[in-house]
Formats: sequence, structure tokens, C-alpha cells
Amino acid sequence: MLPYPFKSRESLKRTGKSKNLQVILEGVHDPKDEKPVDSFRELLFLEGQLPGKHNDYHTLLRFLRMRDFDLSKSKDAFLNYLKWREDYGVDAIPKEFKYEEFKEVKKCYPHGFHGVDRYGRPVYIEKLGMVDLDAFSQVTTIERFVKYHVSEQEKTLNLRYPACSIAAKRHIASTTSILDVKGVGVSNFSKPARSLFMEIQKIDSNYYPETLHRVFIINAGSGFRVLWKALKAFLDMRTLAKIQVLGSNYQSKLLEVIDPCDLPNSLGGDCTCSDYGGCLLSDKGPWNNPEITEMLQEVFETEELYNNGENDGITSVEAFASSMGGVQIKDADNASTMKHGDLKQGMETSYVDKLTSQKIQSLEAALKDTKTKIQALEAALEDTKTVLKGLVRHIEELKR
Repeated sequence: MLPYPFKSRESLKRTGKSKNLQVILEGVHDPKDEKPVDSFRELLFLEGQLPGKHNDYHTLLRFLRMRDFDLSKSKDAFLNYLKWREDYGVDAIPKEFKYEEFKEVKKCYPHGFHGVDRYGRPVYIEKLGMVDLDAFSQVTTIERFVKYHVSEQEKTLNLRYPACSIAAKRHIASTTSILDVKGVGVSNFSKPARSLFMEIQKIDSNYYPETLHRVFIINAGSGFRVLWKALKAFLDMRTLAKIQVLGSNYQSKLLEVIDPCDLPNSLGGDCTCSDYGGCLLSDKGPWNNPEITEMLQEVFETEELYNNGENDGITSVEAFASSMGGVQIKDADNASTMKHGDLKQGMETSYVDKLTSQKIQSLEAALKDTKTKIQALEAALEDTKTVLKGLVRHIEELKR
């Protein structure tokens, strides 16, 4: 069981002594994946398409898995992702986008992150049966909600997953989701609902692949099961394999993967988050623990310095907090901040070393490939010389 609130101070001290923080965040690489990732990075480098950002091991691996490790298809998907980020202005969203209608939207579209599963992954919950699209359309637009959704995806990649990794002391890079579809049927799938579903699905599948661990669809009645037959056509097989559709007797399945303290009481757990007005308003999780976010702050600041201050002095944690209309990052137990000067220095050194090592590896791979090509050209040149010599002898014999 992974307790929450995270017992941070002593646990993090032990973690700092026994494991390097960056090792936890990076995780253990599967040897069978390392070679394809190296080949993918080398391909991008040789074609002059390896970006300065978003070129880390796990991002490249996600796009490889998305296209079943086909390098050409993975490259196309990855470059499409980079172009979308630039065109949509993704990097500017945490700093510039303010979703002022956040609380009003939560009332007519109940959703949110709440705690972690037993492995340490963040848990995301939607109560689709309680969605009021008429009220939704009065307080926001599909365009603004989609931009908010992108900001949440960025927050999950850059804050929630790293925070969960520190809390679990293992690399976390996927989400467990619960969709409550009580009362949902074909009549709920109106034109606005279809537009929203299609846009969210396109963004998640094309630009945030392989971040879904599993989905529990609960309270699925006969009406939803008819709708589900149509919805499945829009989902790829890899996603469908992660979805389990359950009826009203779902509690035991959820409790197998989520501790009662991290599951809302409305879904069979023990949590109420009464101090926040309900579980889906609390955003409960390790990403709101100040000791963890402070440690991540050091990593983010180091990354920003290494990238020559591309974020204009606004740190990642601050930007994500302000993007929710000034919502503050809090900890339920008001735990005090941990001093970690020695760990800070170690993190900065480790992170810079890691990035430098990645660039050196890319250069070495490119040089090795270039050397191989030069050797092939030299061999071809020798063959050509031999052929030419033969032709010269043949011509001389003809002249005689």
C-alpha cells in the first residue's frame, strides 16, 4: 500500500541518501527498448530533426510504442507532435492561459485527479453521467476546454508523474482512469458531445500516446453498452486493450488497484476531501506535497538554466499553479519544507551530466554511422578503381 499524505521528511531523507533523485525520475531502462530509442534518436539527429527539447528517452519511447517500433512511422508521428506543439503554442499555455471558469466547469462536468493507485500512478476520475452540456456551454467553450485539457496533460507529464515517481520511489509515466457512466446512453452523445469527444481523443492519441495505464468504465448500463459499440470504432486496439467495462458491481475491482484512502467514498472508498468541497475538487496527490514540489522545483530550474532561460524566468511549478486561475499548490497536512542544499547541488550536477551525456551519445552514434558510410564509400571506390583498371587493360589489348 502506498500511503497518502506521503510521509515526506524522513522518507525523502532516506531516499536522498540511498538513491539519486534523478535516477528515480528517469527509472530503469529496459535493455530491449534502449537500442530502438538510440536508433530513433540517431535517425532524427542525422536528418537534422532532433529537437533541443522533448528528445528524452521516455518521450521517444512513447512514440516508438505508439507505432509498434516502426522508425519511419514513429518519426512522422513525433514530428507531427512537434509541429502541433509549435502551432498550438503549447509551451506558452502554462504561462499565459487562465481558465477562470475552472470551478464552474467542475460543477457541470465533474472530473479531476484524486490520489494514486497501489503502484503509485495518479488516478483520474470523470463522472460522465452527471455532465450537463447546456450548463457547460454557458460557462465555457469547447475551444477553451480543450486548451485547459492540454494544460492538464502538460501538468501531468511535467509535475504529476515526477511527483508520483518521487513518492513511489520508482518511475511513473502513466495514469489509471475511472469513468462513471451511470445513466449515459445514446441520447447523451449529442453533436457538442461528439465534437468534444473527438477533439480530446485526437489530442490524447496523437500527442500524448502511451500515457494511459488502464481505464475502468463503471456503472455501464444497457444504454451505454449500445453507445460503446459505436465509440469503440474511434479507439485503436492498444487503447481498447486497456479498457475494462463494468456494471454496478465494480467496487471490488477498483479496490484491487486503489487503496480505500485514495478512492472517493462515492466509488466505494473512504475519502471525502470534505475540506475541499469534494474529492474531484481537491486535486489530491503527491504533486501537491510542498516538499516534493520543492525538490522538483530544483530540477525544473536546472533545466531552464540549461536551456538558456527559455521560460522567461517562470518556473514550471509556478506556471502550472497560476494556469488554474491562481489555484495554490497546497498539502493537506501543511507539512513543513525540507532543507536540501546538498541534494540540490547533486540534482543539478546529475541533471546537467545526463543531458550532456545524451548529446554526446547522439554525436558518437552519428560519427559511428558516418564512419561506416565512409568505409562503404571507400570500398566502393576501390571496386570502381579495379573495374577501371580492367577496362584500361581491355582497351589497350584492343589497340594491339
